[in-house]
Amino acid sequence: MADAWHPERRAPVPGYGRRTHPAAWLWLSGGVIALDQATKFLVTRFFELYERVEVLPVLDFTLLHNTGAAFSMLAGASGWQRPFFITLGIAVSLLLVVWMWRSPRGDKLLPVALALILGGALGNVIDRVRLGYVIDFIHAHWGGAYFPAFNIADSAITIGAGLLIIDAFREKRPA
Repeated sequence: MADAWHPERRAPVPGYGRRTHPAAWLWLSGGVIALDQATKFLVTRFFELYERVEVLPVLDFTLLHNTGAAFSMLAGASGWQRPFFITLGIAVSLLLVVWMWRSPRGDKLLPVALALILGGALGNVIDRVRLGYVIDFIHAHWGGAYFPAFNIADSAITIGAGLLIIDAFREKRPA
């Protein structure tokens, strides 16, 4: 890879731009949060609770409120789950930032994975703090089998987790 050119000297600056700090990917977390919150705002603005609109034969938009965890686990609990999931989401987010900060410079896959998971986790924490539940609206189904509803934050977490698994199996080469 050729060195980048310094705009004033018109000469290459050795190493410039090659070894980006992993925290530079935090913009991706912010983008996930913004997209997640924007879509949730639009859905709550234009949908009534439980209203269903078919998008594709296998995909609906349905406004749902999830007080539980993934797949609505613990949704019927007595209320202790809200502070628990808020605390857990914040703790995991802090660990992700530390992990991202300490990951090797120049690596891309690991910080992208962590940034996606971080953005998704914080997107759902924002809902829990503001509303007491997470807004879900993407509802996939096949025939009569309906899968748990999810949102953009959940999608980012899932994609990030998949990238994390891929990164774990990659051959690590010394820098």
